[in-house]
Amino acid sequence: MSEWQRKSPLEWQTYVNKEVKVTAAEKHEYKGWVLTVDPVSANVVLVKFMENGKVCVSVILGHAVQKVEIVNEGDDEMKEQLAHLFMPEESKVYGHEELEKKKSSLKTWLETNHIPVTEQGESQRTLCVAGVLTIDPPYGPEDCSSSNEIILSRVQSLIQGHLATQ
Repeated sequence: MSEWQRKSPLEWQTYVNKEVKVTAAEKHEYKGWVLTVDPVSANVVLVKFMENGKVCVSVILGHAVQKVEIVNEGDDEMKEQLAHLFMPEESKVYGHEELEKKKSSLKTWLETNHIPVTEQGESQRTLCVAGVLTIDPPYGPEDCSSSNEIILSRVQSLIQGHLATQ
């Protein structure tokens, strides 16, 4: 077991959001920003920001890590950039009133198109279509779930069409 693998998760945490140079087995060297370290396997996830605007993500297996040197401390801007790296761009926070408006609009539109829809759940936040498909907030095509792929696909396209008209 390498010295890197013997470290505790709290010790690995000190490397997160810092630029490091990792020396691995067979003298391979990797440089990048530490996004995370897996607490079970000691694998290091490095992020490298390319000049063309793209991002390169590398995983160095924990058992291969021989040495990790901190090259650069991350500033707040870098921490923010790393934190939002894997978040969907359209991840938006909706207020309660806005969600109610979206739900009401979608429910009315579905009923207008003769699609049976009910509200379910303790807070009546989930829409249920024909008892086989559910739509959770914020009520977009990606928020639908059903075991019937045909119905799922058709309702998702209907919702996409509804959103396009708004």
